[in-house]
Amino acid sequence: MNPLLLWFHKMGSPPTFYRVAGLWLPWLYALALVAGAAGLYGGLFVAPADYQQGESFRMIYVHVPCAWMGLFGYIFMAANGFIALVWRIKLSETLAMAAAPVGAAFTFITLVSGSLWGKPMWGTWWTWDARLTSELVLLFLYLGVIGLYNAIEDTRQAARAAAFLALIGVVNLPVVHYSVVWWNTLHQAQTVNLMGQSKISGSMLWPLLTMALATHVYFFASVLARARAMLLGLESGKDWVRVLAQGAAPSHPEAAHG
Repeated sequence: MNPLLLWFHKMGSPPTFYRVAGLWLPWLYALALVAGAAGLYGGLFVAPADYQQGESFRMIYVHVPCAWMGLFGYIFMAANGFIALVWRIKLSETLAMAAAPVGAAFTFITLVSGSLWGKPMWGTWWTWDARLTSELVLLFLYLGVIGLYNAIEDTRQAARAAAFLALIGVVNLPVVHYSVVWWNTLHQAQTVNLMGQSKISGSMLWPLLTMALATHVYFFASVLARARAMLLGLESGKDWVRVLAQGAAPSHPEAAHG
């Protein structure tokens, strides 16, 4: 077997995934913490104030990375949902469902931070702008996936039903991304272009990209942590889970009483 395919096959095994993910988690959380601290420091204290928006522009260092992660998280969830529906891989079902609450949290923060930013810029907390409305729809799609997953008693059947709903919701992603291009909206146009020239100075750009790194790493750390916990429930009757439980339990009865 091809070494890469063999690696993917091994990682698809719940015991192997649980062990490898556990090894990665401390490093991912540490990297997210360091990158987040550096990005916030650069955004709040190093980057100059915007010549039009003044100090209020600094909301960009929370709002934009979370907005990116709301979209990325949905793509991650839908991709794993597609794999789960086509190949019936339990780990993909787990990853898709583990990503839903994390992506929903980023989307919620995007909407809240956008309202806080919009008040001084637009004079209102909310407007039915194309970007804001499609972002709200994205949050409802996340909540729909979470609600459907928890509404069905059979966990694997629930994951497949929720994955199907996630795939239907993919049609909203280009609307969120291109809404500022397709319609005349209050929301400002794209200022960061990873494939070309960005419309933002370098002193403002590097903290933003550092925060984007922090949110991406935190996303993967959170998804891995949630997936490990979910796998323990799904595989509770398997030998490898029993071995873990026995290893975590006190070896002597008196040890349990201190």
